[in-house]
Amino acid sequence: MKNKHVEIVIRAAGSQSALAKIVGHPQSLVSAWLQGKRRVSVDSVPVMVKLAQGAVQPHELRPDLPTLFPHPTGPDHAA
Repeated sequence: MKNKHVEIVIRAAGSQSALAKIVGHPQSLVSAWLQGKRRVSVDSVPVMVKLAQGAVQPHELRPDLPTLFPHPTGPDHAA
């Protein structure tokens, strides 16, 4: 299943290859993020959030790391 948040960042970058160059990782890894086969690299999260200009938040890219990337309204927020 496609990761819609990664897809938004790819659109902001222009392509998977462009995003790969921006974050300093291979395009194959960006593709794996998009396809949900790999988790977004922690070091790439801040860069991707900035690139998306608010369209994507850190906790959306790495929801498995709430201590590092907490939801802005806290863990008890109802989605």
